[in-house]
Amino acid sequence: MKVYNYTVIFEPLEEGGFDVIVPAIPEICTCGETLEEAREMAEDAIRCYLESALEGNEPIPQDKEPSLERIAVKL
Repeated sequence: MKVYNYTVIFEPLEEGGFDVIVPAIPEICTCGETLEEAREMAEDAIRCYLESALEGNEPIPQDKEPSLERIAVKL
């Protein structure tokens, strides 16, 4: 069994819960009502994507670490 590691971003939503972003696999679209649920949903979505890629003999994407920074905007 091989272990794949991916950077995941949990974006808080105004109405509560979290959107999940996987920079290396932009096709993934999932969320969770709590951070714990969002983590579980992310793991499941990544697993499903990778299983499908392996079955279809498609390449497995490499992890991408996003560059995050704050930008000050003066008005």
